[in-house]
Amino acid sequence: MFRHQGNRRSHLHNLRLATILSFVAGIVNVTGVLAVKTLTTNVTGHFAYFAEEMTKRDYVTAVTFFILTLFFLFGAFCSNFTSELVSKKYPELAHVIPISIEILMLFLIGFFGTKSTLYNLEGRWIAFGMLFSMGIQNSLVTKISKSTVRTTHLTGLFTDLGIELSQLFFFKLPDEVEKLKTSIILRLSIITSFFLGCFLGGYTYHFLEIKTLFVAAFFLLIAQWYDYIRLRYHVIRRNVFKRKIRY
Repeated sequence: MFRHQGNRRSHLHNLRLATILSFVAGIVNVTGVLAVKTLTTNVTGHFAYFAEEMTKRDYVTAVTFFILTLFFLFGAFCSNFTSELVSKKYPELAHVIPISIEILMLFLIGFFGTKSTLYNLEGRWIAFGMLFSMGIQNSLVTKISKSTVRTTHLTGLFTDLGIELSQLFFFKLPDEVEKLKTSIILRLSIITSFFLGCFLGGYTYHFLEIKTLFVAAFFLLIAQWYDYIRLRYHVIRRNVFKRKIRY
């Protein structure tokens, strides 16, 4: 899911990555809305809120929204910076530190955080931490998939999906149509998984409240260890097969 990069990366790898991480983003998205009453997976809306608060002369709140965007940016920076450092010696492990930081952040927020708002210090730090985590995730996924997959927001996905659906009426060559359908399936998978994450997160929030982030962290752990578990499975299966041949 993460280990395959460049020419070794296939549509199936991107599909697996997109499905599970967009599901995680959906959980974080709805948890942020319910816990601190603000968006915590993308920064588009925060610029509008920033402008609105500036016109109201509520400069403290305006600065808060601006800082939210910076934490997303900082998360993206840290993700790529640590990934580049590790990839110099261990390219197959370049994703481990960014994903581990994201898991740790979500776990700490879920453990120490409470229901709050941006109008107090605790609510602000919860939002800062969640946006930092999503910045890490979006940067990592974008780099690994070479900008094919984005998992934390849907605006661009719906735009691309609309363009590609319209192209179905014009593309005629079999190879072009097949490539287009593959891309459409990927985008639909991301959108569907994001919505399912929002649905599960919203339902779970009634029982766990902000600890719903533990669920998101659990799925990130699955994503992180997926390649290793799958590799071990094939090794064990191959060894069992060899023993059967001997006997």
